[in-house]
Amino acid sequence: MRAWQVPSVPDVPGSAPRPVVHDTASGKPVDPTGGEERAALYVCGITPYDATHLGHAATYLAFDTLGRVWRDAGLEVEYAQNTTDVDDPLLERAARDGVDWRDLAASQIDLFRRDMEALRILPPDDYVAVTDEVERVAAAVAFLQETGYAYDVPTDDSDGDDVYFDVNRPTESWTLGDESRLDRETMLALSAERGGDPDRPGKRDPLDPLLWRAARDGEPSWDTELGPGRPGWHIECSVIAGDKLGLPISVQGGGSDLVFPHHEMSAGHAAALAHQPLAHAYVHTGMIAYQGEKISKSLGNLVTVRGLLDDGADPRAIRLALLSHKYSDDWEWFDTELTSATTRLATWDAWAAGSDAGHADDAADVVARVRARVADDLDTPGAVAAVDTAIAGGTAVTPELVDLVDALLGIRLG
Repeated sequence: MRAWQVPSVPDVPGSAPRPVVHDTASGKPVDPTGGEERAALYVCGITPYDATHLGHAATYLAFDTLGRVWRDAGLEVEYAQNTTDVDDPLLERAARDGVDWRDLAASQIDLFRRDMEALRILPPDDYVAVTDEVERVAAAVAFLQETGYAYDVPTDDSDGDDVYFDVNRPTESWTLGDESRLDRETMLALSAERGGDPDRPGKRDPLDPLLWRAARDGEPSWDTELGPGRPGWHIECSVIAGDKLGLPISVQGGGSDLVFPHHEMSAGHAAALAHQPLAHAYVHTGMIAYQGEKISKSLGNLVTVRGLLDDGADPRAIRLALLSHKYSDDWEWFDTELTSATTRLATWDAWAAGSDAGHADDAADVVARVRARVADDLDTPGAVAAVDTAIAGGTAVTPELVDLVDALLGIRLG
């Protein structure tokens, strides 16, 4: 599946540090590349049944920043992202609106592409639709059955059996709770809240996640070696990440609402399939609230990228507003966020349009400060403040500084 247009990224002279990021699994800052010259990034993509909201935008912007910082440090970056173009929320929305689920998915994926292009987000090298990977996922589930990591659960409304993953079967590199660092009571609550089915009869453990859903009347299904059906949620990312990037990858990324069960279970599946970890680090973005509640499709309090653009917002200002918050923090969006970012952008544009050639030593110092901030767990608020300080302090603009803002913050000035 095609991704979206690649924005140009200038090369900035000089030596840039390798970034460290906060690893949810260990609770510590790490260099997820382990000193290697290759960085492999997998970020969980959208389920395409509604427009790109600011929570989506902030997540993909955070990992866009990571990719930019890796490239600035001279690393080879490989990036894969999926789109879950068949899943219960998509099917429910399509049924509600009386449209074909495939048409709904295609329209929302196209909208997502346009929003990513507007925000100048670097696209993945591999943008993968789950519907293109069903055979490969089925083969992985069959392997898990053969090796004892998966088991069948009979159904009342299908001719086939559902298949579940046994979270208590030992693996060489994963034990339940390793990645999320959560207690069982919390995991049970989150499983019920986030797409799991802890009360399903016939399961060995309430936390066992679905690997394969046998075909039901009125639902899409594929004929595979498992019989007709479709993939469960977590296994798709394990299979796609391993196939496109090889395991272990450097970073598994997504919003903090994916810590459990999605990333925890994806890690377990990968360990059972490949006998090694899914990732060296699990990196998560915070939640954005609006009107006192987390931005959520279910709550209907969406602030969308498309809505802001249609109201005349400069996409650079949207990007700058999001970069002004630490990627891992929870925070609340107010309308003044965009107003402040628009004012800041005008100041930066005026500075970039200045004719003074500036002093090379001053420019080099600002470049070093900005690089240091983004390399320190993607501290984009610190990088933005460093640019503000340079402008307020009378640092004259140079082509190197303009290129730096473009290369690391993704904002083309002037």
